[in-house]
Amino acid sequence: MKTLDDWLAHCERLHPKTIELGLERVRAVAERMALRFDCPVITVAGTNGKGSTCAMLEAILQQAGYRTGLYTSPHLVRFEERCRVRGDAVDASELIAACARVEGARGEIALTYFEFTTLAILDVLARAGLDAVVLEVGLGGRLDAVNLIDTDCAIITSVDIDHAELLGDTREQIGLEKAGILRTGRPAIVSDPLPPQSVIDRAQAIGADLWLAGRDFNYSGDRQQWAWAGRGRRYAGLAYPALRGANQLVNAAGVLAALEALRPRLAVTAQAVRRGLALVELPGRFQVVPGQPALVLDVAHNPHSVAALALNLDAMGFYPTTHAVFGAMADKDLAAMLTRMDPIIDRWYFTDLPLPRAARGAALQAAWQAVSQRRDAASTVCDSPRQALAAAAAAATPADRIVVFGSFHTVGGVLQQGTPRLQAGQPGQDARG
Repeated sequence: MKTLDDWLAHCERLHPKTIELGLERVRAVAERMALRFDCPVITVAGTNGKGSTCAMLEAILQQAGYRTGLYTSPHLVRFEERCRVRGDAVDASELIAACARVEGARGEIALTYFEFTTLAILDVLARAGLDAVVLEVGLGGRLDAVNLIDTDCAIITSVDIDHAELLGDTREQIGLEKAGILRTGRPAIVSDPLPPQSVIDRAQAIGADLWLAGRDFNYSGDRQQWAWAGRGRRYAGLAYPALRGANQLVNAAGVLAALEALRPRLAVTAQAVRRGLALVELPGRFQVVPGQPALVLDVAHNPHSVAALALNLDAMGFYPTTHAVFGAMADKDLAAMLTRMDPIIDRWYFTDLPLPRAARGAALQAAWQAVSQRRDAASTVCDSPRQALAAAAAAATPADRIVVFGSFHTVGGVLQQGTPRLQAGQPGQDARG
């Protein structure tokens, strides 16, 4: 196999299931590969806020002079986005070589797409001569392939109901799955202000060093700046993180707690904290692209993240008309998401997505019609996210805004040829970079 696409297609054919939770198979291959890290590893699990937390950790550690590695999933446009070394997406050639090593080690073991690619990315990071590695958990925690690595510090962000068919249909059940990343004697940072009791109980049962928001660290802020206090350290007069949204202080507080807990091994200065928070970037998380109309990109794809998106949209100010491009997986709680956004959106553009799991645009439209209280709102169905964005841009006035949200594939679909720069009354134009 010559290209990364060849390898990814091979990974998709290896296992009859897209998802099969469990560590036995992936651990056996990792042992054959002698996969290990010689630097501190931070593992991040949660329902929402994981990507933002990982991005802030990476940004601050880089500003402190450390050679960083980052694994996140899924990607928006290119698979290489999932693996970052020293701040840049890894080259495809390195992933191709790592895939060959995984293939050589797995023998008779059938790995899922996620397991195979996770091993390849972990192999790249383990060989990169790094000072710190940040790993985002893909699904759950306890049985996720990322959990084969014994973390030096675990962070659990917000916990809410998502992937209920795999993780459980209560916050307590899901919290227990997330708590599977905790380790005895290691820092366990819980940034969720109201965590499930199951997370606390698990941390105490295994003797993890539990850091709870509101007990072991806290934050406060006004309209200009914010402050953080933890065990023996305080930061005052901090500028707000470059990532937009009211929920980002919750994530940033957990990040500072993790860095404080790891201070003996990864010391960071106050200047590195300030610069890292000021420079952090994360496409697709309440990303506001200037233009006429304004464009908002957000991978909110469950009720909890959609609620946060709705609050952030409310805080943006007045727009005569709000257009929304929406595409999502069929197994999501569509009614709850659509109900929450219904008062805000004036014109909907429901889109198909190129995955078997995805809900068809017509099905999304029917789900919205079943819950909508808006007789003045309109909707249409489109074949792709780019077509939907073009239709929205053609219908919008310069003072309007367009929100693209839902699946990573929805947001990624409009970013395929760069970040769109919109001009009212015309289909979206792409600007590279």
